Amino acid sequence: MSTFQSFAVVGAGSSVGIPIVHALLERNASIIVLTRLSSPPKGLPEAAKIVSLDYFDIGSVSRVLEAHKVDVLISALAFEGFSAQKPLADASKKAGVKLFVPSEFGMPTEGGTDGILAYKSQTAAYLRSITLPSLRLYNGLFQEWIPWVVALEETGAFIILGKGESPVSFTAIPDVAGFLAYVLTTLPPSELSDVVLRIEGDRRTFTDISKLYSEAGKASVQYVDKFPTDIAIPAVEVREYLQKRFDMGAGSTGWDLIAGKEADGLAGSANKLWEGHRWKSVKETLGL
Repeated sequence: MSTFQSFAVVGAGSSVGIPIVHALLERNASIIVLTRLSSPPKGLPEAAKIVSLDYFDIGSVSRVLEAHKVDVLISALAFEGFSAQKPLADASKKAGVKLFVPSEFGMPTEGGTDGILAYKSQTAAYLRSITLPSLRLYNGLFQEWIPWVVALEETGAFIILGKGESPVSFTAIPDVAGFLAYVLTTLPPSELSDVVLRIEGDRRTFTDISKLYSEAGKASVQYVDKFPTDIAIPAVEVREYLQKRFDMGAGSTGWDLIAGKEADGLAGSANKLWEGHRWKSVKETLGL
């Protein structure tokens, strides 16, 4: 059975980027890390070959990808770098890359029409338009991001916008990276072309998680309509946006964005591809 052999990772400085690099190296994959000329990431393993270039220089990127015979390009770019994904896709197409993994790593975005959801959906549509096969990975919210989303550090409390009663998919970053590396190095390319994979390390409501914090004596719980305005909370609009999406159920990897409801059997449906793996729980990841 043939599998992908060579990989390029872009956006290694993001939350999931370096873990993906480590996970691929642990599977003895051939890998290069593409970095911006101005901002090489820190903390990369010594075994990772780093190539610094301009993401928007399609010719230069395609020559690098072709020289290293890259089969798969994985984008772990954060939101600020999303504009580079189209030229990276063009370079990948030109170089004969077989699969493009766009930066998803969150809630379902297919059919999104606003904000980051729209941009991710448009990126997927662009990949289809240039006939570059893609793999999109939905993992819900990184478990490690829960304290940030509820403004625990800034307020000392577990802030819940709305009721906090809708199930959300939470997956630990090492599980996200490990899963992606596993499927890319074990499954045949035919099973990974133009697919959406939905994983779920744990499934809980924000109310469930707040109880873990209160029982451990680590935080009080506050239900509010908006974050407090008397405290400086960076990126408060992003946190409010996410919590509102979660409160309506859209944080589940089984959410159907177009239908506006949960689809039966979709949440965590790709977990089975990683046979025998023990997925981390929210309680374990957060030390509760």
